[in-house]
Amino acid sequence: MIKKSNKAMNISKFDKNMEIKKADENGLVWHMPYEKPFKLSGFYWFDQDKVYRRFPVKPQFPLSEGVEGLSWCTAGGQIKFRTDSGKISLKVKLRDAGAMDHMAQTGMSGFDLYVGKPGKETFYSVTRFPCGATEFTYELFNNEVRELRNFTIDFPLYKGVNEVMIGLRDGAKIEEPPAYRMKKPVVVYGTSITQGGCASRPGSCWTNILSRRLNMPFINLGFSGSGRGEPEVAGNIALIEKPAMLVLDYEANSVSFDQFKKTLPEFISILRAAHKKTPILVISKNRYGQEALDCEPDNRNHRKNSREQCKAMQLKLVKKLQKAGDKNIYFLDGSKLLGKDYWECTVDNCHPTDLGFFRMADGIGPAIRKILFKKK
Repeated sequence: MIKKSNKAMNISKFDKNMEIKKADENGLVWHMPYEKPFKLSGFYWFDQDKVYRRFPVKPQFPLSEGVEGLSWCTAGGQIKFRTDSGKISLKVKLRDAGAMDHMAQTGMSGFDLYVGKPGKETFYSVTRFPCGATEFTYELFNNEVRELRNFTIDFPLYKGVNEVMIGLRDGAKIEEPPAYRMKKPVVVYGTSITQGGCASRPGSCWTNILSRRLNMPFINLGFSGSGRGEPEVAGNIALIEKPAMLVLDYEANSVSFDQFKKTLPEFISILRAAHKKTPILVISKNRYGQEALDCEPDNRNHRKNSREQCKAMQLKLVKKLQKAGDKNIYFLDGSKLLGKDYWECTVDNCHPTDLGFFRMADGIGPAIRKILFKKK
């Protein structure tokens, strides 16, 4: 005979998500972004590895030292949720300190916050903290008008994150965010520009801009100085199931024209073998500022003639694949993205400012929208 017990079962012993959280001395209850009903995106392998990393901890195909290290950068990571909390704070532990002499700490190491309905989100604030700090707490939102609002928090573009906690008012409602227009992610592979260098804050990176505008998840696989089109990287990207689109923009990190001409067809072939009908968009490189004065940068790969040679090669390759029967591969001329006064759009003649990133989004967004939704 089974004995009955009158003792109440403590569900939280078996399911930590059911645990009643206690408020701190400031009246805030702290939550993890991977808990329900929060929506964490941008880290495809998070459920497997439980870390904020853009490639798996143990990748199926070995990564170069640069890609391995930069995989810990959290570019493209987002947290979405709805709440009526009048205050939102973050507790953050970064993986390490560091600084770059041409990029704001708020973009490199900070989080920013957007508020509003999908497609109409408005920037509200960005974390600010002492230079070089690896741990900080910051109040991102303060509005005592109590109403349900949609929030998006963007992760840092260059620093890694060991831990982030979201503080909300005790008793605040927390709900799932509105559904994406399309659940499948747009996967973007590229360089430091893809990663977000040198946006002043995370939300100004073009992949985050388009994630807001299109109401779609993006997976940012930009690797600063290390987006060189290795087949092993393509093999790992190919493991992402059912992407909405694959975007390739790694020309600027190519060692040479000959190397780029060799890697691009193979990279596309690996992706196409895994994703037979997924749209692939190839984007050629932005114009660099020196072109305005007919100056020749020291790096031959960044000169005008080299850029035009690479652009012609990419266009020829795409047309060849289309003629061979691939109806889902496309080309976009990146030299037009920054506009006629392209020299005004960078920090260092190469990496975009926020203006440059918004112009990139203005050019790339319609191309993606037309391919995925058949709309301009």
